[in-house]
Amino acid sequence: DGVCLMCKERIEKAAIRTKGVKSAIWNVDTHELKLIYDARKTNLDAITQSIVAVGHDTKEVKATEEAYNSVHPCCKYRDEDVQNDHKN
Repeated sequence: DGVCLMCKERIEKAAIRTKGVKSAIWNVDTHELKLIYDARKTNLDAITQSIVAVGHDTKEVKATEEAYNSVHPCCKYRDEDVQNDHKN
């Protein structure tokens, strides 16, 4: 989960840094992550763990409080006020 372009960059970098991931594009509006990866080298669980490790929740796994608290204040996507600040 995320709310802004900084979140997008962090999520995509975390996914790309997972060995075997060739492409990662996260959509800020839909919260959908499109991946191209080599299933012989990685899997969705490993990619998910990379993303939650940098502080972003997925549908399946919630980031630890420590990881979530490490994101920039602008990126505190669990905070309703922050979510509202990022709405068009």
